[in-house]
Amino acid sequence: MCGIVGYIGPGDSVPILLDGLKRLEYRGYDSAGLAVLNGTGRIELRRSTGKLANLEKVVSQEPLQGSTGIGHTRWATHGPPSEANAHPHRVGGLVLVHNGIIENHMELKKELLGEGRSFSSETDTEVLCHLIDRQSKRGLALPEAVRAALAEVRGTYAIGVMSESEPGLVVGARNGSPLIVGLGADASFLASDVPAVLPYTRDVIFLDDGEVAILSASGVEVTGLEGERRPKTSTRIDWNPVMAERGGYKHFMLKEIHEQPRSFSDTLLGRYSLERGEVEIEGFMLDEGAVGDIEQVVIVACGTSWHAGLIARYWIESLARLPVTVDIASEFRYRDPLVPPGTLFVSITQSGETADTLAAQREARRRGAKTVTICNVVGSTATREADAVIYTHAGPEIGVASTKAFTSQLAALFLLAVRLARGRGTLTNDAARCLLEDLIRIPLRMEEALARAGEIAALARRLAGARDFLYLGRGINFPVALEGALKLKEISYIHAEGYPAGELKHGPIALIDEQVPVVVLAPHDAVYEKVLSNLEEVRARGGRIIAVTDRADESVRARAEAVLDVPATHPLLTPILFALPLQLLAYYVSDLKGCDVDQPRNLAKSVTVE
Repeated sequence: MCGIVGYIGPGDSVPILLDGLKRLEYRGYDSAGLAVLNGTGRIELRRSTGKLANLEKVVSQEPLQGSTGIGHTRWATHGPPSEANAHPHRVGGLVLVHNGIIENHMELKKELLGEGRSFSSETDTEVLCHLIDRQSKRGLALPEAVRAALAEVRGTYAIGVMSESEPGLVVGARNGSPLIVGLGADASFLASDVPAVLPYTRDVIFLDDGEVAILSASGVEVTGLEGERRPKTSTRIDWNPVMAERGGYKHFMLKEIHEQPRSFSDTLLGRYSLERGEVEIEGFMLDEGAVGDIEQVVIVACGTSWHAGLIARYWIESLARLPVTVDIASEFRYRDPLVPPGTLFVSITQSGETADTLAAQREARRRGAKTVTICNVVGSTATREADAVIYTHAGPEIGVASTKAFTSQLAALFLLAVRLARGRGTLTNDAARCLLEDLIRIPLRMEEALARAGEIAALARRLAGARDFLYLGRGINFPVALEGALKLKEISYIHAEGYPAGELKHGPIALIDEQVPVVVLAPHDAVYEKVLSNLEEVRARGGRIIAVTDRADESVRARAEAVLDVPATHPLLTPILFALPLQLLAYYVSDLKGCDVDQPRNLAKSVTVE
């Protein structure tokens, strides 16, 4: 979940490392640090707690310069945020940055202490630094020392290593945590994620688990942990670096909310035929015969992606008439799940590196399921290991709280639902055409919904002082209530819960009083009258009703303190539009409270550890 950047080349590494860390700060921001090989052949360290700005201040006060360096932003796992626990860690002339968890670090530390070694931090990372140093002192060159040390550890890691004894190298390795190599004309880069290197190169190598990359200014060599060479093909990234900049918006999250019409449209582009009422997904491995063999669908994800999966269950069951289960990835991987023949396993992950989701996907494949991943990052681990990929084409999402990735996932999942339905013969050509016509109108309707941001900002001023929120929805919009509550609690630190509206009387109604805003999703669908009854239950207890609806009739206006309108669409597609005002409400409340919208406390964008 932390961020790694490395550089070796002809230029000054310090501005390149700091720039890369800024682009990765969403991955971790408890502390940060740099290690740079200076002109005298010595490695200098600069570290600080808190945000990256603190490290920049340290570097301005104590400048350093050199053409080789590594940097890190930390999200604490072992040991609290402190300068001593910040990366890079140093042992003698060797420095190391690390993402992940070394599971056997305590037994290794005991062994190293017995040899007379001393430790200056509480981290598991420092143990790995000592192991590499020990192998170096036995006469091994840096790449061999790294491989030998990694053979002693259990756990997950992405690392970058430098040594004063071999100034022309930076060594990286990965197991369970993402790491990429950027290829420049006369320089090489190491990073946790693509945005860090986009200003300098779009040609990257995605390392696989158990691979070691040896970087020099003249090129890159990749080996396995036994030292065998691993030929790798680079991937050309089509993201523009400007896409990762704020573009005049106050926060990345607000920019990404307003990018949703484009990102949704990009996910649909070239994947449907209105004339034939068909969905054509590039590289999808299931023809009509294979689709007919599917007996159940299992969807696994975490957080916001799990909410997308819950919505997709309604789509797949309604259109393709297949039973669907939706699991939280960390639960799926630690039980003994039933994966009978005929199971289609669908993982949803923005980064393609979410540890729990990857483990669940691997377990499903081991048990014989066909696997499809819905993912935003080309070449990520999930995409390489799945049988098929549906890319969301959302572009980089920097704000920790997911917005455009969520709606792009919904676009991809709806296409999958139609594809399965057409393959099974449960959806006619005409019915599919009508659904697809409604789907491709969604970006325009998104623009209409986002045009009302001013109304939502005004409402946020009235609600920002509340300590608790309830979000209620029925049927396909219940997961949207969960997502709305998650967005608010993530970035404003206000306690918020999402419930099925029909569950209100079974417990949550006890929480309602005149201080509690209750956000109710009320589309004009088959359960509209039921939702009106729930509004009355809230109103009778003095709750502050905020209604989100697609047609504000008098029945809603008479019961609600405020009404947020979204454009009308097909009932199956309402969750996509209803999510937008909830994202904006969370954003404006958070901003009014002075919270760090893009980097909320205790959270990181890509959860690559358990």
